[in-house]
Amino acid sequence: MKAELTFADIGITVRVPAGTRVIDVSEKVGSTIVYGCREGDCGTCLMHVIKGGENLSQPSVLEDKVLKENMAGKQFRLACQAQILGNVTVGPA
Repeated sequence: MKAELTFADIGITVRVPAGTRVIDVSEKVGSTIVYGCREGDCGTCLMHVIKGGENLSQPSVLEDKVLKENMAGKQFRLACQAQILGNVTVGPA
């Protein structure tokens, strides 16, 4: 199963296999999302989910903790943790 991931900051949409992490795509296409630890611990890759948030994997316990520490609302996720399950549009936080 494939899904479309759109990066609003650079205007690029790519088709990826379902289950791909956002980080794995964003670096290849040159999105401006910034990364730190890449393990869901630092919160540097906080991204804004503009559309299709229901098409991302549920946050893990660790990601949920980091999101709360950053006082991030439901429209934000960590790009290193979120897996793409359906069409979604994201951008930097």
